[in-house]
Amino acid sequence: MFPLFTATAQQAVDVHCHNILPEFKALLERHGAVMEETFPLPEWDVSAHLKFMEAAGIGTSLLSMPAPQPYFGDTEECRKAVRRYNEACAKLKADYPDKFLFCASLPLPDVKAAIEEAVYALDTLGADGIKLATNSRGQYVGDEALDPLMAVLNERKAVILLHPHKPSPVNEDIIATAPLAVYEYPSETTRAVLNMIARNVPARYAGLRIVVPHCGSFLPLAVPRMKAILPAMQAKGYMQAVDWEANLSRLYYDLAGGATPDVVKSLLTLTTPDHLLYGSDYPYQPAAVLTEALKSLRSRLAEDEQTAPYADDIMAGNAKALFGGRSVRQTNPETRKDKAQGMCSKQPMQPDGIVRLSKIEVYPEYLEEYMKYAAEVGEISLRTEPGVLTMYAVAEQDNPCRITILETYASAEAYRSHIASAHFQKYKQGTLQMVKTLVLSDQKPLNPANRIINTIQ
Repeated sequence: MFPLFTATAQQAVDVHCHNILPEFKALLERHGAVMEETFPLPEWDVSAHLKFMEAAGIGTSLLSMPAPQPYFGDTEECRKAVRRYNEACAKLKADYPDKFLFCASLPLPDVKAAIEEAVYALDTLGADGIKLATNSRGQYVGDEALDPLMAVLNERKAVILLHPHKPSPVNEDIIATAPLAVYEYPSETTRAVLNMIARNVPARYAGLRIVVPHCGSFLPLAVPRMKAILPAMQAKGYMQAVDWEANLSRLYYDLAGGATPDVVKSLLTLTTPDHLLYGSDYPYQPAAVLTEALKSLRSRLAEDEQTAPYADDIMAGNAKALFGGRSVRQTNPETRKDKAQGMCSKQPMQPDGIVRLSKIEVYPEYLEEYMKYAAEVGEISLRTEPGVLTMYAVAEQDNPCRITILETYASAEAYRSHIASAHFQKYKQGTLQMVKTLVLSDQKPLNPANRIINTIQ
């Protein structure tokens, strides 16, 4: 159902870019809304986009509609505009099958019309995901009114691409001084995601995967604050309980706009590298600027000890697993039942197989709890995943908080399947605060024939 990616280690997958069609601009001009987002819409055409991709080393781009939401009080006008956009994107995908994917837009705030368009876009047009504005004319993502739409998207295990739009309401004097992109967009993104978390939307709709734009915006600061004050809010009856593990495990983050090493490391306090995705935000900056930014990001990821083992996955592999790996995650229930009855037969090691040492230091007060998580994920992985060959953990004799795990995977695809699994996500989210340091070191087998598999912790 999903197209195959052509991205290699040298080619990035861009999950945050926009195509701005003439019909869209004409609609905004008719309603005097060209500058609604306080920044002029850039020019776009397919040949320029392809030229940028070639120069930057981007193999695949995921197209999505820019702001603002094309709703000006007339649902039928909005519905037609969105349908034309989605069908134009489907044609681009068909015309350039190795280059473009797309996230369909929806004619919100009309929820019934949005559901109809989502079904058509995903089931008929072959959309690769759904783009949702943080708010559609004041209707924020996470609102109860959108639950029927979320249920439909959940049934289809859709990927949702969030994008900030002009806040509602907004102080016009402030945004006249500092356009929306400077501050309000990160704030707006954070507001929308926290609204979803407060209502446990990602947790309740477990089939969804949600991509948060612009390096997670202010979430690395906002989430710990929300965690700290939530008990007091619950005690007063102002907020409900939040399933942090389930909510955060559904979130991915694109690195469009200002992905410095410090920004990436702050994101890694919320998630792990397998949930980071490259994004350019083309064409909102000049192609030459974005090309240099991509090269710089690739270099910084490769040079940093914490991200180097995941650099290629962040640039391409994680997006491939998210948008191209649905069949990996949708295991047949009977197959799962068969696997649960005993150890699954193992795949042979492939040329792109992975041998890795994970060196972990756990805070002493969490050691016992961490070992329960680690033992569980190791047992389930080896029992149910044919591509997970080895998970063998040892602790230093003089310091049991320092743990080294030998992990081997039959192929890069087997590794991506593993980190997308529910049991790995539970381990990852459950132990984030327990781990003091994590160093991943890929190894080169000196004698591949002499390997141990099916080794449980």
